[in-house]
Amino acid sequence: MNISIIIFRTFFYYILFLVLFKVMGKREIGELGVNDLLVSVLFAEFATLAISNYKEPLLVTLIPTLIIVFLQVIVSFLSLKSIKIRNLVDSSPALIMKNGNINFKEMEKQRYNLEDLLTQVRDKGIKSLDEVEYAILENNGKLSIFLKDDKNVYPMPLIIDGVINYQTLVDIKKDKLWLMKMLKNEHTSLEQVFYAFYKNNKCFIIKKNWIKL
Repeated sequence: MNISIIIFRTFFYYILFLVLFKVMGKREIGELGVNDLLVSVLFAEFATLAISNYKEPLLVTLIPTLIIVFLQVIVSFLSLKSIKIRNLVDSSPALIMKNGNINFKEMEKQRYNLEDLLTQVRDKGIKSLDEVEYAILENNGKLSIFLKDDKNVYPMPLIIDGVINYQTLVDIKKDKLWLMKMLKNEHTSLEQVFYAFYKNNKCFIIKKNWIKL
């Protein structure tokens, strides 16, 4: 066993992954989504192979590692440009509780059971589900909770990156014509909207030209 080669490859992959995670962005070192977890697992596997199979050329694991980084950067870029791709890769947040009622259909769709819900509610220091107004299962598996006595009402997304959220329109008992009227009042079009949400019976609109990219 050549100890010097193993030590060199260990340091090499340590420095390499520091650089690669820097390239892919801070999102990768935050709460992991499914796609991010997959990349992390592959990185760990490549590093293990490179260190344990020290007789093999370093390029055997280095090339697929760089390919994964390239693909991840491309997917991340496309996700920023298209909400459809973003939902395909990371899925969209799931509304588990609405107006204090449990959405069992959505729980079944997410393969999320009642014990999971109760556990995460307790983790938030909440004693009973009766205290919860809204519960949202985020892409990373964490549960965001809005309480009934919370003065901050849950903002319901109407438009994200120029795409209408029709489920919100159904929930607030409005239609597309009403939404288009709101946009007209703000002298803007659907394509110009970065984010619009409904809160306290009002529509709030953030235009793309307000966002510095």
